[in-house]
Amino acid sequence: MKRLLPLAVLTLLSAGAAAQEPVERLTPPSIRVSGEATVTAQPDQARIDIGVTTQAQTAQTAAANNAQRLETVLAELRRALGSGAEIKTAGYSLNPEYRYPKEGGRPTITGYIATNVVRVTLNDLTRIGQAIDTATQSGANQVQRLQFTLKDEQTAQSQALRAAAVKAKAQAEALAQALGLKIVRVLSVVESSGGVQPIMRDVALARAEAATSTPVEPGTIEVRATVTLTVEIGAQ
Repeated sequence: MKRLLPLAVLTLLSAGAAAQEPVERLTPPSIRVSGEATVTAQPDQARIDIGVTTQAQTAQTAAANNAQRLETVLAELRRALGSGAEIKTAGYSLNPEYRYPKEGGRPTITGYIATNVVRVTLNDLTRIGQAIDTATQSGANQVQRLQFTLKDEQTAQSQALRAAAVKAKAQAEALAQALGLKIVRVLSVVESSGGVQPIMRDVALARAEAATSTPVEPGTIEVRATVTLTVEIGAQ
């Protein structure tokens, strides 16, 4: 037993050392390409932020005047647009106005400003001008934002991603053929979509004549996507 023990210890040590040796993994030859695509779409939805701002000596008066004036605007919008528009509150603020002495010192409150903003969502883009004119003629004094977008953004994003994937695959095949190789399998796919970027428009608040509607041109929406493809290549 004393003669066999060193041999057994040596065998165990050799096996342990072999188990600790790193196993080398061969990375298959591969190429990486990127395909970019842009899809254009006509917007089919508009969002308009319409606001009413009032000023008064006291906070209560400013808020009360604002509520009364906004109620008139909302009533006229609902009458003009009917069920074809969604109207909801987008923001409200009530802040003091200050006068700062020229010689320095503590400012004094001279009044209060109340602002209430509602968001009007329209699916009929031909009624945008009517909505703006109705609001401004009934007492609204702010149009903070006019935004054109898509009701179904996912469809446009999917189209852009499919087109980008087709371009990436074509580039990978062309590159492999040029090298005298072929594509064996896809190793990874990474997609990147910029999302749907709404179209923003500035709206002049000059009071228009009653018979004239504010002209609005929506334009087109661009949806961009990128697909990065890594493929294994081998001999033909």
